Amino acid sequence: MDARRLIAALRRGETLAPDDIAAFARGLADGTVSDAQAGAFAMAVCLNGLGEAGRVALTTGMRDSGDRLSWDLPGPVLDKHSTGGVGDPVSLLLAPALAACGVYVPMISGRGLGHTGGTLDKLEAVPGLSTQVDEAKLREITRQTGCAIVGATGRIAPADKRLYAVRDVTGTVDHVDLITASILSKKLAAGLEGLVLDVKVGSGAFMKSEAEARELAQALVATANGAGCPTAAFLTDMDQPLAPALGNATEMAVIMAVLSGDRLAAPRLHDLTVALGGRLMALAGGAEGEGEEKIAEAIASGRAMERFAAMLHDLGGPADMAQNWRAHLPQAPVVREVTATESGHLAAIDGEALGHAVVALGGGRKVESDRIDPAVGLSDVARLGARIAPGDPLARIHAATDTDADAAEAALRGAMTIGDAPRLNDLVRGRVDP
Repeated sequence: MDARRLIAALRRGETLAPDDIAAFARGLADGTVSDAQAGAFAMAVCLNGLGEAGRVALTTGMRDSGDRLSWDLPGPVLDKHSTGGVGDPVSLLLAPALAACGVYVPMISGRGLGHTGGTLDKLEAVPGLSTQVDEAKLREITRQTGCAIVGATGRIAPADKRLYAVRDVTGTVDHVDLITASILSKKLAAGLEGLVLDVKVGSGAFMKSEAEARELAQALVATANGAGCPTAAFLTDMDQPLAPALGNATEMAVIMAVLSGDRLAAPRLHDLTVALGGRLMALAGGAEGEGEEKIAEAIASGRAMERFAAMLHDLGGPADMAQNWRAHLPQAPVVREVTATESGHLAAIDGEALGHAVVALGGGRKVESDRIDPAVGLSDVARLGARIAPGDPLARIHAATDTDADAAEAALRGAMTIGDAPRLNDLVRGRVDP
């Protein structure tokens, strides 16, 4: 495989042989493909696409570039993945709820990508916690606690690890072929028996229209089922943050509040978690409605909190997170409430702009080497459609400096439109079933 010739052919719009794409994936894993070539490949895919066969080849090539797990556990091995949005910590709520229902969840997750937050970055806001564990530790936590939310080991889909990092810093995130291959290569390598996909659509998502989101959902479901993993997808609304917070510690605080029994801390987050969990348990042979009831009960009873706190401790976090999470989560030195200056309804929220504002605060990465400040972000974000009067809060900024807070306030005001009451979308805007 000559990477230069493959990239040139792709740039010209030629159809690549699946074997050549699989060889390129191996080159990503073993280092014979350079970062520059990986970036050029990603850009060429964004320009011309791979086609269905090429997408499958890239997915399975990256899946097979490292180890593939298998399990022997007394319950189904299931997982969920989101295509990325703002204020979207569903994984942190769903995984322990599933574990409390007898499901095993070896969830291999990612870091922030573009304007969207990363599940691993949110977890690592907890002092002492590390999501980078070896396969033996992943197996131990999954078997004992029921859920393990971790980064891919160096031996699971290493080709995707390299391409994922390059995409984040080269503006090549939002293409259906690259997203499909990235998501499924890790998930299929984890040895799953069922997968539910949360495909975001709206201002805070990579996919802005339902047509784009449905195209991605169909590609994901077809590819995963073709590879032997029962998979379904929901198209879910991202015209506003799912939780009323964006950031790492700020989103973790919402998760801990909901797990502590405060459903109203984030009702949309809670309800989507229940819906996704019910669908996932149905893929494993149960009834969807019954699965939803089990997930809701696991959260309300505190059993999900027990699993989550145990997992946090397994990963190096404090032993008393369930009781003292407020004391453990980092606090930003500057906290500023931003209030409205006019009357009306919150008519629109530019979620992508809010996401970029959090990145600018230090809550995400502009380049791969950037260090994240876990304390910064937004909290108490007003709901779309809310009636607003002068002086009413729009959001609270958590920043390292007053200068950073000034910039974030300007971005926040530009991202929120006050006007007539908007038409609100359903939380679940569509489904794609096997």
